Amino acid sequence: MTGRLGPALSRRSLIGAGLGISAAGIAAAASGQALAVGSDAAGWDGAASAGAGPLSAPARGRAFLAAAMDAYSDHGSIRLTQSYTDQAGLFSTAFTYDNALAILAHLAARRPESLARATALGDALLYAQTHDPGYDDGRLRQAYNVGPYTFYDGSPQPDGFVRADGTANVGTQFGFTGTAVGDMAWAGIALSALARRTGARRFLTGAVRIGEWIERTGRTDEPLGGYKFGVDGANQRLPFTSTEHNTDLVCLFGRLARLTGDRVWLERRDGAEAFVRRMWEPAGGFFYTGTNDGVTVNKSPIPEDTQTWTHLALGSRTGEYARSLDWAAAELAVLDHAGRTNSTVPAGQSYEGVTFSSASLVANEDAPIAAGQPKPDRNGVWFEGTAHLALALRDRGKRGDEARARRLLASTEQAQELLGGGQTVGGKALPERAGVVSASSPLDTGFGFGYYPYRHTGATAWYLMAAARCNPLRA
Repeated sequence: MTGRLGPALSRRSLIGAGLGISAAGIAAAASGQALAVGSDAAGWDGAASAGAGPLSAPARGRAFLAAAMDAYSDHGSIRLTQSYTDQAGLFSTAFTYDNALAILAHLAARRPESLARATALGDALLYAQTHDPGYDDGRLRQAYNVGPYTFYDGSPQPDGFVRADGTANVGTQFGFTGTAVGDMAWAGIALSALARRTGARRFLTGAVRIGEWIERTGRTDEPLGGYKFGVDGANQRLPFTSTEHNTDLVCLFGRLARLTGDRVWLERRDGAEAFVRRMWEPAGGFFYTGTNDGVTVNKSPIPEDTQTWTHLALGSRTGEYARSLDWAAAELAVLDHAGRTNSTVPAGQSYEGVTFSSASLVANEDAPIAAGQPKPDRNGVWFEGTAHLALALRDRGKRGDEARARRLLASTEQAQELLGGGQTVGGKALPERAGVVSASSPLDTGFGFGYYPYRHTGATAWYLMAAARCNPLRA
């Protein structure tokens, strides 16, 4: 890269380069349905009219999502939301996972404008599903390009989300061409939520196609069971099985059973849930990340999201699994400020929350996270995870949970207020103090990549769902 902090790669992006971790409405969209949403990010929220006063923190979060979606509106009405600000170095990359979260966050707002945006994004995912340049089997890729740019090597990428030949613009420059079961599950969750909210059959059809692709590609008869990680960019099946992915499938398959009335989805849900339960460590009160070979449990690192998402999907308010939230809140807790090694937090500010995994807490602070990237701060706050921990605590509702959740949300709102200033999407300035950065300082996830203080669609969407008390993983 260059002198910038480096691309904010998510673990959901890694398999595009062959890497992994253990762990019918299209015509309507093409004819202009997506044009129902406006391009004025501030005005879209409905609270920025003359004399309306300053926007609330959630309103500014929604304004960020709108700006990230509208940055390339002159390149077609069918479009997705850019995942990170331009400064992250990923150009116009739109991760499928982040766009699924954006749909769910828009639906959580329960506003006519937000429903229009969620519907437009859902139709864009359906377009990608039916206009893939290489496959017609229901898959979605890890990420797409949504606007033009010139790559680091000088090669131009001239298209918007829809290429000149009508195919979806897959994110080939960074190798985001594989398909992960977790990404697919989240897209299916988002489409099923749209189906339930709108009654539109096309969204359910798309979600079922996703579920069938996962069943064909992911199911395994290995001893630990569950569903495998997905395929890489060469369409080769990856050997890993992820607790997080199978947790997502508990929700997706449960929803498909309810919406279709087909009990086969219940059997598939039970298979995914059985794998998740096998990853439970009763002595420590947490879930392991998964397995590399289908036989042996991978016991390190231990990530945060396998603790919070399991609660949100399984609904373990009072059972043994509810302890996973206490483990995450205690064992992954961090406090970041300017005095921390390698912190980029301005003097006088501090942020509390959780980090990505147990490995993040012992990262080598004397070495860069990766080539061309900065050294990590062991106390960097991962705001995406901090938001879904806040949501899970609110959902559990034990004594003290709400107070702790509010502190975490207050820290996240302060980050939106003060971090990531001056960043852009598609070369355009963002609404003021809009969008949550992915991390307070550079942090090493322990899975071969880092998170950085760039405003992020995924982190913002999770914050909005936590603020609205909307659990996206409840079937």
